[in-house]
Amino acid sequence: MEIQNIKQISITEYLQQQGYSPARVQGIHFWYCSPLRNESTPSFKVNTERNQWYDFGTGEHGDIIDLVCALQHCTMNEAIELLTGSKQIVHQDFSFGGERKTSKHKLEIISVQSLTNPYLLRYIAERGIPLSIANRFCSEIRYNNTNRTYYAIGFANDAGGWEIRSPYFKGCIAPKAITTISKGTDVLQIFEGFMDFLSWQTLNPSSTFDTIVLNSLALLPRIQE
Repeated sequence: MEIQNIKQISITEYLQQQGYSPARVQGIHFWYCSPLRNESTPSFKVNTERNQWYDFGTGEHGDIIDLVCALQHCTMNEAIELLTGSKQIVHQDFSFGGERKTSKHKLEIISVQSLTNPYLLRYIAERGIPLSIANRFCSEIRYNNTNRTYYAIGFANDAGGWEIRSPYFKGCIAPKAITTISKGTDVLQIFEGFMDFLSWQTLNPSSTFDTIVLNSLALLPRIQE
């Protein structure tokens, strides 16, 4: 798929697939609570005519590729792979806005351990997930982002990357991929995100089904490969 065609992928449809719905619609302008940060007043605008987005809270803006880079914390090539469901795409250095930069900030893991951080434990409890379940499938990730250290709940994927979640942040430490949990059965259950999986596991602690956690609806084609 050519880079020009990838840029025509609807931003509003992509956001809908990721679970984000507009707070209001004004003609060609769709307003969202920013998917890139926590807020209660919608300040993230998508112009459907231009298929461009602008976050008034941070000043970040761009096309569908820029959005995937920002939302998934991945490089431009990884964003293209997510959007096309293919690892064979040839990258072209092209941008309607001139030279493109890859993801501005790369998240770097400092340490991985069992969950002990008080505010992460409180977050898990508020979600109704027992610590025994959370520790069974998740880890506490200490990571660096723009020279600042953060803590998050980490859920490992099949490519060596991590889905990370905290009360104030939802993201990914690349590479982005699905997570498979094999129990050797002939029954397969599929979840969109790992919090959905943890909630189900809480209600069904003795489950022995094989499991796939997509970690993003954009990765759904991967399970058919």
